[in-house]
Amino acid sequence: MPAPRSPAKQLAETTLALVDIPSESRHETAAAAWVEKAVPQGRLTLEHRDDDTLLFSTERRTGTPLVLLAGHLDTVPAQGNLPGAIADGFVRGLGASDMKAGLAVMVELARWLDEGLELAADVAFLFFPREELPQEESALPAFFASCPAALEAELAIMLEPTDTAIHAGCLGNLNAELVFSGESAHSARPWQGHNAIEHAVAGLARILPVPTRVVELSGLRFVEVVSATRIGGGIASNVIPDRATCLLNFRYAPDRTAREAEERIRELARTAGAEVTIAGNSQPAPVVVDTPLVARLREAGNLAVEPKQAWTPVAEFAAAGVDAVNFGPGATEFAHRRDERVPIESLVKVFETLQRFLAVRSP
Repeated sequence: MPAPRSPAKQLAETTLALVDIPSESRHETAAAAWVEKAVPQGRLTLEHRDDDTLLFSTERRTGTPLVLLAGHLDTVPAQGNLPGAIADGFVRGLGASDMKAGLAVMVELARWLDEGLELAADVAFLFFPREELPQEESALPAFFASCPAALEAELAIMLEPTDTAIHAGCLGNLNAELVFSGESAHSARPWQGHNAIEHAVAGLARILPVPTRVVELSGLRFVEVVSATRIGGGIASNVIPDRATCLLNFRYAPDRTAREAEERIRELARTAGAEVTIAGNSQPAPVVVDTPLVARLREAGNLAVEPKQAWTPVAEFAAAGVDAVNFGPGATEFAHRRDERVPIESLVKVFETLQRFLAVRSP
């Protein structure tokens, strides 16, 4: 009888198998089909399957908390980093860090649960598409509406890349287009018009760089930033432009509401002398660090707790009334990079931490 494979080897091979299934946003069907076959349906039941969204769960027990483990199936576009490989203690390839590694941990935990061990919590596994796209395309609102039982979870854990720390809360993410207007004219007689690019340069100089704002919540330090991420104007080399635009990205702290964030950007636009259109606004998530389940998770892996200096779907869970944190094996510094990779040792740490978190402890 062959010896059982080590958790490290199994986790690495499962991660690589997922990496090698292309699943760029809006094209997650093959990955969803692989997961459906890989997750054993004995102790777990497939409760929901729609729109490349899968929910598996154990049988609910009265008085037992429900923990929901969640991960997105999609990746950013490939950068010549498929197929993947296992080498030098890493799994490498598209999505290895964000977040095929987290999906692999979920799949292996599902297999472990099928061994019939006694659990301290009921468990559900949610796999969903289109996380890497603007929130307007998120699959989660429709899922919450069609599967309200998932909202009974006392804690959702997003296995996003966190370098094996707990990342609590998350920043809001607002995109706005500033429009600077002028009057077109022949470039040989610029005095007959008003150059919108010059208006933009002068207006942006009044607001950029926007000073950072540091907010401390539950002992965690969030840094609020506004960045100019795109600029454009003009239609030809011999035409004075009558329109120039600049895209501002506002990553705002969890102490602001979405409406307050929009007011801040409108204030900046007025100072710059521009009209503004809010192109998208994903609200932040509150910091959850002091609940019994988060305390148990921290203890299970002796985990550091850090602020999530980005936006993640924990905000969507929070908006639906579910406490949520980020905790996953991915390396944040390698997410979305051409040389994307995940340390195999981090796969093992997250897997074993979640085993201890979910299992009933011996007296």
